[in-house]
Amino acid sequence: MALLEELREAVVDGRAKVAVAKVEEALAEGIEAGTLLREGLIAAMAQVGKLYEEGEIFVPEMLVAARAMTAALSVLKPQLVEEGVVSSGKVAIGTTQGDLHDIGKNLVAMMLEGSGYEIVDLGVDVPADKFIQAIKDGANVVAMSALLTTTMTNMQVAIEAITQAGLRDQVRIIVGGAPITKSYADEIGADGYAEDASSAVRLVKEVLAA
Repeated sequence: MALLEELREAVVDGRAKVAVAKVEEALAEGIEAGTLLREGLIAAMAQVGKLYEEGEIFVPEMLVAARAMTAALSVLKPQLVEEGVVSSGKVAIGTTQGDLHDIGKNLVAMMLEGSGYEIVDLGVDVPADKFIQAIKDGANVVAMSALLTTTMTNMQVAIEAITQAGLRDQVRIIVGGAPITKSYADEIGADGYAEDASSAVRLVKEVLAA
């Protein structure tokens, strides 16, 4: 279908206005919102992730594509609700307490949203009790990020608090950020580590399927 192909291209190229116009055009032609989400936006973000992993594009291009996807998704959301399209899972995301860096976190949130997940963006400098509340409110996955070695220790604090609250068994916890490694993620008891936004999408899929 030409429109779906044009929508995918617009998102991958980061042309937000074109992406929005293509969604509106497709909806007017009677194409279902669920189809536009799966075959348009999710397919486009998968392609963006692949291009990033192959070194064809870099973080700035990825960010621009994610913004185009977000713009298109905002038009699509009311229709998705109307059609009763179920999200692939609910992800609560935030930077750990003391950390105010949000570019990486925002990119992961946009990539996940474009991949069909419901996102609860807790923002920056998130204390453990906010993550706990998000789990109580139905988050299946908690994604924590930190850019500083001084704030990465708060990931462990948050995981311990979640465990003490008796909620550890009902949530998958993934971590990421510049100073984080897989061995650190294992050490603090996280369920997974993602080194970038593209692998974060794959990781969420994996931990929810586990």
